Amino acid sequence: MSQFDYIIVGAGSAGCVLANRLSANSQHKVLLLETGGSDKSIFIKMPTALSIPMNTKKYAWQFHSEKEPYLNNRKMHCPRGKVLGGSSSINGMVYVRGHAKDFDEWESHGAIGWNYQTCLPYFKKAETWLKGEDDYRGGEGPLGVNNGNNMANPLYRAFIEAGKEAGYPITSDYNGEQQEGFGPMHMTVKEGIRCSTSRAYLDPVKTRDNLTVVTGAQVTRVTLDGKHATGVEYVLDDTLVTAKADKEVVLSAGPIGSPHILQLSGIGDSATLQKAAIEVKHHLPGVGMNLQDHLEFYFQYKCKQPITLNGKLGLISKGLIGAKWILNKSGLGATNHFESCAFIRSKAGIEWPDIQYHFLPAAIRYDGKSAFEGHGFQVHVGHNKPKSRGSVLVQSNDPTKAPKIQFNYLQHQDDIEGFRACVRLTREIISQAAFDNYRDGEIQPGEHIQTDEEIDEFVRQAAESAYHPSCSCKMGEDDMAVVDSELRVHGVTGLRVVDSSIYPTIPNGNLNAPTIMVAEKASDMILGNRPLPPSAANTLVHPDWHHQQR
Repeated sequence: MSQFDYIIVGAGSAGCVLANRLSANSQHKVLLLETGGSDKSIFIKMPTALSIPMNTKKYAWQFHSEKEPYLNNRKMHCPRGKVLGGSSSINGMVYVRGHAKDFDEWESHGAIGWNYQTCLPYFKKAETWLKGEDDYRGGEGPLGVNNGNNMANPLYRAFIEAGKEAGYPITSDYNGEQQEGFGPMHMTVKEGIRCSTSRAYLDPVKTRDNLTVVTGAQVTRVTLDGKHATGVEYVLDDTLVTAKADKEVVLSAGPIGSPHILQLSGIGDSATLQKAAIEVKHHLPGVGMNLQDHLEFYFQYKCKQPITLNGKLGLISKGLIGAKWILNKSGLGATNHFESCAFIRSKAGIEWPDIQYHFLPAAIRYDGKSAFEGHGFQVHVGHNKPKSRGSVLVQSNDPTKAPKIQFNYLQHQDDIEGFRACVRLTREIISQAAFDNYRDGEIQPGEHIQTDEEIDEFVRQAAESAYHPSCSCKMGEDDMAVVDSELRVHGVTGLRVVDSSIYPTIPNGNLNAPTIMVAEKASDMILGNRPLPPSAANTLVHPDWHHQQR
């Protein structure tokens, strides 16, 4: 048995931040537990190799959902980081904070003190933006953010110009004053290397005497004395270890792991726990509920000119790209290849964007397993404010058995209609004159897909997860909330949850940036520090969003 002040479960996007901030005071003894191991693999460090760690059992939990009833009963892949850095070590490195209104929405759902003005200072605290600090961007934070190769491929700029020709605004910084529009995309890459939270937050402080990092540790439960969390049990080298927390246990195991650990600990819906033969310690019905994710598909086109990444997939080309990256951390190896993007509204009457685009100068599956034979380009598109809700439910008192994951994608009619808009609006954008010198016919969905029914069937068959599960331990004060606005588990003292599971609703964007922000903000809460002063920075919405789509 070992004794600590704080125990953090999960060295991922949030856990590494917490480990850094909580151990900054040498008087605090901090334990950070991670099931996975080292993140020093070249495939993790090299941005262009992003599909490899995501699909490798050594670095990621290879979860799958149950059969999704509204997606032709397909089981959906749900990889989650199992390595130092967590999902920030296996993700696509895209840096999107979300729209300002996403965080105001959180507060409207009962997350008091989590509006945009209070969250923005923590986004800034976390970041060093390549172009320097301003009212919106940070200049001295641990996390390096840039634009990769500055859109050297002309297709990136063609996408932005096509958006302008279609009547949409241009935004120079979608993480700044104006999200809505077309512009350059940002990535968590620093000096040509993936900037995970392990690299940004954990590596600089690993040698602190008061910080203990244990890898290969699978947490089996939070230990409780009545309604008070006293520590955790974990398995290390086939040995059950107990660690005690004098101050707090913080779960940062992610949107699948955190609700599962709560349930294994006897905290959750009593009927669910009893069905899994788990003793009920605290009835909390919202644990594992409210699960949300982004769904997306690829719009693919043939390209007239031999300028796409499809021409760089041979062994010789890959070898040259790798050699250049190894020698000086530059070139195509130093980017995730998502260098331009867009955020638009699906229809008039939507106040802020609910559709997101990632543009890629290649026609290839996200996992890299299948590429178009010939030159092509694609744009990833998804309806990003879903109303469908799912769950993460424990199935057994055996902690090694994965929970039952059910997303219920496209359960809500508004989500179906949102994807119809994705298809029609994207075709209009790509048909603009900016693409005339490049566009050479639609590969996917295919020009024969036209009616609502045809679009619906295509989406059911082709859509994939954007790998943004969240919201399964939501913050708020209603009967289904799991944590309060200080991220303390309702009804249990000494226990918090700090990761993307606490979102009340999913933001319009990728989730790594807001998860890091949540951990920065939570660190001050846990330490009892005065919160950073709210920002007075302005944000923009379309002046006539009630009546205009663009």
